Amino acid sequence: MTSLLPGPLVDDTWLAARLDDPRLVVLDATALLPSPRHDGDHRCASGRAAWVERHLPGSRHADLTGDLSDPDAPYHFAVPAPEALAGALAALGVGEGSAVVVYDDGGGIWAARLWWMLRAISVPAAVLDGGLAAWEAAGHPLVHGEDAEPAPTVTPLTPVPRPELWTDLDEVAAISRGERPGTLVCALPAGGFDGTAPTRYSRRGHIPASRSLPGRELLDPEGRVLPGPQLAARVGTVLDAEDSPVVLYCGGGISAAGAALALTLLGREDVSLYDGSLEEWSKDPARPLEP
Repeated sequence: MTSLLPGPLVDDTWLAARLDDPRLVVLDATALLPSPRHDGDHRCASGRAAWVERHLPGSRHADLTGDLSDPDAPYHFAVPAPEALAGALAALGVGEGSAVVVYDDGGGIWAARLWWMLRAISVPAAVLDGGLAAWEAAGHPLVHGEDAEPAPTVTPLTPVPRPELWTDLDEVAAISRGERPGTLVCALPAGGFDGTAPTRYSRRGHIPASRSLPGRELLDPEGRVLPGPQLAARVGTVLDAEDSPVVLYCGGGISAAGAALALTLLGREDVSLYDGSLEEWSKDPARPLEP
């Protein structure tokens, strides 16, 4: 099955030629997360209404604010337990033998987030480079309205978890204090890293010992991942082979997933994601933040 996907990134031409492949499930992971107007302004919503308005033929909306998050976690967008995630995916038509292409209409970070979640339970998955905008710009058709047919009944997949793709709060704290090896990388824009921009949380800044690698800077003006040499050069200003393992975070584990995709495309296998990111870290005033 893994041979169906050429890698973690596919382009519109590749996908257009395979939309009718019954093994392939296309998911729109768009969610709505406006920029905060003031500290503590955490507004988010499902992107389903936008999907109904315009989406790739045959695609289904995957709700990262609802069915594909853990409602009992103390922060937004938390990854569900593997079995719960497998159940939510089955409702979308993703089961044993499926491969998934994920896209969004938000610069690729939502698609990358779902791709990372799928990768973490060993589901073959890829991101559509450039997302909905690239698909439309290439002249491929879009459709609107609800599903004409319900998702097919599938055998739920058996998740094979890869726990090494996630890093928890205690591990991040130990890396920050220099008590265990690792390099913390913040994927927020510069204003989020240095605390000059409003944050969705109560406190601004970054986790001590972090480096800044804004996820948006890994994309070209059209929202596609930078070509390999440019991508390597940009990442190389922040990381080298000795900076291992790499733990990525942002505000809620979304932009960090975009950076994780970029590093994976460069061949790095030493990357993990701090799921709680700054939303979890900032809740406790005893956890330090630096400007």
